[in-house]
Amino acid sequence: MAMSRRLAVVGGGTGGGLNNPPYNMGAFRFELAFSPYHPLAPPRARLLTSIYHPGVDEDGHVCQPLTSPDHWQATTRAVHVLQDLLLLLDGPDTERVMRLGLARELSEQPEIFWRRAEEHTRGHAEPRPEPPGS
Repeated sequence: MAMSRRLAVVGGGTGGGLNNPPYNMGAFRFELAFSPYHPLAPPRARLLTSIYHPGVDEDGHVCQPLTSPDHWQATTRAVHVLQDLLLLLDGPDTERVMRLGLARELSEQPEIFWRRAEEHTRGHAEPRPEPPGS
């Protein structure tokens, strides 16, 4: 099934960015791809910027139950998908996992996880956009 209507957005910055360290130190580019069958089929979110996060795999695929076929509702709006994505990225959850090793590290050695996440963010994230009017 071909995907259409792609929307690339930079997360980070004011009004919809990531607020918690270390992810608030940069911006992360992601893509929200809509199927031609949307809203009957869910969109798919994928990070284009590498992130050290248990809920995102190395290819940028996100553990987002809201957009799984079992949970998707045609009345769900794209803004809700984006809000859910930002909440996941801002607060890693050991229940929404794509990388078991990182989830284990977050649970068992949080200080190491957060240090590595900060280093990875500094090395891979884009600069945060300036707030409008600054």
